[in-house]
Amino acid sequence: MDLQTGKFYWPETIKNKPAFPVLKEDIECDVLIIGGGSSGSQCVFYLMDKGLDVVVVEANHVSSGSTATNTALIQYLGEKFYHELVHTFGEERATRHVKLCEQAITDLETASKTIPRDAQFVRRDSLYFASDEEGAIKLEKEYELLVKHGFNVEMWDEINIESHYHFKKQKALYLSDDAELNPVALTYGLFEMAREKGVRIFEQTLINGKKYENGIWTSYTANGNTIKAKHLIIAAGYETLEFKKHKNLAIESTYAVVTNVIDDLSSWHNRTLIWETARPYIYLRTTPDQRVIIGGLDETTDIAEERDSKLHSKKERLIVEFNKLFPHIQARAEYFIGAAYGGTTDGLPMIGCYDDMPNCYHIYAYGDNGTVYNMVLGKVVGEMIVTGHSPNFDLYVQTRSTINGY
Repeated sequence: MDLQTGKFYWPETIKNKPAFPVLKEDIECDVLIIGGGSSGSQCVFYLMDKGLDVVVVEANHVSSGSTATNTALIQYLGEKFYHELVHTFGEERATRHVKLCEQAITDLETASKTIPRDAQFVRRDSLYFASDEEGAIKLEKEYELLVKHGFNVEMWDEINIESHYHFKKQKALYLSDDAELNPVALTYGLFEMAREKGVRIFEQTLINGKKYENGIWTSYTANGNTIKAKHLIIAAGYETLEFKKHKNLAIESTYAVVTNVIDDLSSWHNRTLIWETARPYIYLRTTPDQRVIIGGLDETTDIAEERDSKLHSKKERLIVEFNKLFPHIQARAEYFIGAAYGGTTDGLPMIGCYDDMPNCYHIYAYGDNGTVYNMVLGKVVGEMIVTGHSPNFDLYVQTRSTINGY
């Protein structure tokens, strides 16, 4: 799958990149994780201390897929509005999901503090502003639910917004307890820590076949070796679709730029994460080295050639959109990407667990909060493997139902 194109920022921030060997022998393990990106690393985080023999294989290099272009706004609210999730799944299940995402941010913070490199995890507030009158109404609904269930949120009016920022918006939610991080540094760090704890990790090891027999998965590598495992986790990001597709999943295209270094960001209140109610939306964050990440302008195409043909115009437009909010900041795009972007039609990330593939879990952490969703799903799958049960498996398994019964 052609995942992305452009000039990537995060890989250039990494020093002393870890190297992992190519698998050149037949091996056995308890759990095989296919995928050496954010998803695979966060599954490892929950399994590496459970007394299991865990192996990870990556077809290319660790962190070389969508992890390298993840803009890493770490938020507990997602692209589908909370109140819309309530209409689809009911208040209890929707609230449980949002609470799990909130907890996942704390788990990411814990992970960032324990790995042997700086993941640049920083707690940030979020400004979620109304793009229009309809958006303002939706934010009112969000606010009522968030307050009801104990989230740390304020509703700001136009006066409050203008007193903190240099732009005018009718209404906004001001959310605490979100964050930002460096997704490539986090992924490298998690795998480095896992390796220290005995997890075997192999790069440039493509799985091109597999079978299940007598309670054991046998996976075949392109180099002619086999890996036998009791449990299989397919955590290959958007390439998980190459193993198993589902009607609830869709691939589109998204765009982002990282600007030049900005000398003065003092006018950016608390260096908050910023996004809007419009769909598709524009979102913003800063980086530790004083740059700005600007993303959005999604397109419905899943054809790489169509996506890439629009990259130049999207790059220019993202800067224009940024200057509508911060006209006094002179920004230009030094890094830029056009990338595949996955989502689910019902608004929740998904775990594929199929009758014809026993003891196998497909991680579909698709949506705008992929890093957070990976942490949530990694924990759920870890619980299923270790204890045979997770209290939240029902939320994410592909057979979940909506309140309308479909």
